[in-house]
Amino acid sequence: MKLVIDANILFAALIKEGLTAELLISDKLQLFAPEFLFTEFAKYEKLILKKTYRSHKEFYQLLDLLKEQITIIPKKEIIPFIDKARKISPDPKDTVYLALAFLLDSNIWSNDKRLKQSQQKITVFPIEELIKKTNLLKS
Repeated sequence: MKLVIDANILFAALIKEGLTAELLISDKLQLFAPEFLFTEFAKYEKLILKKTYRSHKEFYQLLDLLKEQITIIPKKEIIPFIDKARKISPDPKDTVYLALAFLLDSNIWSNDKRLKQSQQKITVFPIEELIKKTNLLKS
């Protein structure tokens, strides 16, 4: 399944072990993100490190693995879809994720209820729905 991943999903996976981290490394998902995802992460790295239950070594090993799992899409490829996304985006910060979903003809993985409920053009899956929809935790 092809999904655009919201930054908050990445942050949640890095903070604690659980289903989010497990799904992020699943070979059943094709994950995509705008190029600023890891730049955004760098801004909050110290805060995330303070909150994590992982050792620094485990944290950086997972981060490296996620960098391999997530395909980064350059801004120049997303720009043609920004105006279309802006028209339906409930928050300016969500516009780029919607634009990327339009570009890739994909869904979004996000726990943002407002993003899910405020527009009907792009399907937004919170983790619970993603698990049910794809049976990802079954072998």
